[in-house]
Formats: sequence, C-alpha cells, structure tokens
Amino acid sequence: MLFLLVALLAATLFTGAALYITLVEHPARLSLAEEPMLTQWQQSYRRALPIQSSLALVAGIGGLVAGWVLRDGWAIAGGVAMLANWPFTVSALLPINRRLSPAIAGRGDAHSHLLLLRWGRLHDVRSLLGVAGTVLLLCAFLQGIATP
Repeated sequence: MLFLLVALLAATLFTGAALYITLVEHPARLSLAEEPMLTQWQQSYRRALPIQSSLALVAGIGGLVAGWVLRDGWAIAGGVAMLANWPFTVSALLPINRRLSPAIAGRGDAHSHLLLLRWGRLHDVRSLLGVAGTVLLLCAFLQGIATP
C-alpha cells in the first residue's frame, strides 16, 4: 500500500503542477510580448523539467509496482497513464522544446509565438494524462482501504 500512496501523492503533485501551467501560467505567458514570452517560457521550462519528469516517473513506477504487488488493475492503469507522459513528451513536445531553447530560438518573434501556442495545446495532453493517472490511482487507493 505504501507504493500506491507514494504513486498517488506524486501523481497528484504532477497533475497540480501541470494544471497550473495549463490554466494559469501559459495563458499569462501568451499575453506578453513575443520576446518576454519566449524568455519566460525558457526560464520556466528549465525549472519545471526536473520536477515534472521526476513526479511522472515516481507516480508511474509506483503505480505499476503497487498494481503488481496488490494485483490491482486500477493502479496499473494509473501507472501507465503517468508513464505515458514520457513518450508523449519526447515525441510531441521535445522537438518544440528544442526549437524554443535559448541556443536556437534567439529572440522572440512571430514564429516562437506560434510554437508556444502549439506547445500549450500539447501540454494540455500532459495535464489530461495526469488527471487520468491521478483518478485511476485514487480509485485503487480507495478500493484498497475499503477492502480488508
């Protein structure tokens, strides 16, 4: 049950951070002029990367381990949803992240603005994966405390 609790906590933290970015930070960022918009994204991305990636990994592995130990399909599904953030990020977001990096992007312009609009829509998927993973892990946790 400890692995499940750790997975649920990590998933909840991941989802809270992802939803904050989706609902608050990114819309505020898009209201800036193009150069400060890009600069703000670059600084935020650098700080968020280790936090978000670690939380997704801990939640995913914790969910899979808990599901295996407890023979719980909800936990396994939650772990898979959380781990799905990794291949999705690498395949869909990483190419954009690289194009927005300080070494390549240079100064903010209309092109970086369009990339950031696309990045925001793709980040929404990460938020939804977090919500799904958290709900599935919560179902596993509630089922675990309800059954003796």
